[in-house]
Amino acid sequence: MAGKRRILLDLAVTLDGYIEGKNGEIDWCIMEPEMDFNGFLDQVDTIFFGRKSYELWEEFRPEKDAPLEDKAMWDRIRKMRKYVFSRTLSSTSDFTVLSDPLMDEIERIKEEDGKDIWIYGGSDLITTFMKNHLIDEYRLSVHPVLLGEGKPLFTISSRIELVLVKVNTYPSGVVQLIYQPGNKSENKY
Repeated sequence: MAGKRRILLDLAVTLDGYIEGKNGEIDWCIMEPEMDFNGFLDQVDTIFFGRKSYELWEEFRPEKDAPLEDKAMWDRIRKMRKYVFSRTLSSTSDFTVLSDPLMDEIERIKEEDGKDIWIYGGSDLITTFMKNHLIDEYRLSVHPVLLGEGKPLFTISSRIELVLVKVNTYPSGVVQLIYQPGNKSENKY
């Protein structure tokens, strides 16, 4: 085995800190080829979902006239191993249910052979992972829009020190900030 798998958080966020608008809208989210989302997908083979996020994902299908690249991306994600944290769902052939984000179970999954793990959401699951210091990399794509209200990126009550390791800028004005846990004296940027 090459080493312990990492848990990666990859999210789009507005400049004023929202991951969706007050009615769940994400129409402000920009995907451009320079962002190389397929490169990110090459790094992962497993996804952690909260129940609501998984149900939304399962409802989504690319439009019939969607570009082939969008259909291929959706198909890649659909084929990944999926864990859903839920107290109400039951496992199927498409996903495995974990009833609580149990530390031992998460550590066991991280020790399995494979690529890194993408924590997709929702916000409650992300917050739980943050509080338990389970996220190994934060990849935040800040979009050039202010919503004024919506679902906030994070709702935590204690400080978490992060180290900025990379900044990517894109023609649309999106700025991707990549952080890892640590303290400011370790800043590699």
